[in-house]
Amino acid sequence: MHRFLAVAAMMLSPAYAHADAFDYYTNQMLAKIPDYDGAKRFKELTPDLLVDHNGVLPDIKASFLVVKTNEGRYSKLLVQPARQKVGENNTRAILVIERFVTYKEGEERTVIAEGKNIRLFQEFQFNLDMGQIVPASIGGDIRLIVTEDKSYLEPIGKAEIYLVTKPLPEATPKKADKVIVGAKFEPKYFDGSYQLFDDGRRVGKLVLKVAKDGFVDGWFYTEKDGSKFQVTGKIGNPNHGIKFKVHFPKTMIDYDGWMFTGDGRAICGTSKIQQRESGFYALRIEE
Repeated sequence: MHRFLAVAAMMLSPAYAHADAFDYYTNQMLAKIPDYDGAKRFKELTPDLLVDHNGVLPDIKASFLVVKTNEGRYSKLLVQPARQKVGENNTRAILVIERFVTYKEGEERTVIAEGKNIRLFQEFQFNLDMGQIVPASIGGDIRLIVTEDKSYLEPIGKAEIYLVTKPLPEATPKKADKVIVGAKFEPKYFDGSYQLFDDGRRVGKLVLKVAKDGFVDGWFYTEKDGSKFQVTGKIGNPNHGIKFKVHFPKTMIDYDGWMFTGDGRAICGTSKIQQRESGFYALRIEE
């Protein structure tokens, strides 16, 4: 049954198989942008500059911005200049924010605000900490200025805008070796990243690393907001079995699973939290 569920999930959940270049810019990567020679800080960011640096990230047709907010957090945005039709014969300059993510300070992936497909008009401001378009009385981090002569995006208050002009090398993950399962199953096959699905209640990224003695270390990042939790465990008996725990602040979840010995692409088994047992499966992420 678990084998069927995992195979079905591979076919039905392709979105979990690959991350794009935008996703690899975690909070640590964004903190490097102010000192990076492939990013420029702007007080006035014009549509021409955005168009000139459209598509800096591979396979993404938008300009990549990093904003340090008034609260000192880092936010990443994919944006495009555009015009919005208003009435029969009128259009207005706008900024389309295709995607944005604002991270919690001091955390690797924990998200405090995110969104997609936002249209920013002049006279309004965007607060990246709140993830909302707000009036000037509330105060935001960026706003679109439109005059008779020009339009541009500008930071507000202590906020800083950086236009990324070339990808940050550290944000490009090394291509992982493809797992090829031999006649003899080896513990190293467990090394890697997985998308974990637990009882339809918990989803996230599971990172596993197996030591020579069979002990397992790693991390679990929640799908909801990217919060990070420690993973410990040990390769089980048989050697394609694994037992591990995810350590949450007030509880822990025990997992007892088995890897597919044919291709190493999935782990499935049972989970237990506070004496309640359920099922889980984890699909290898090809990064």
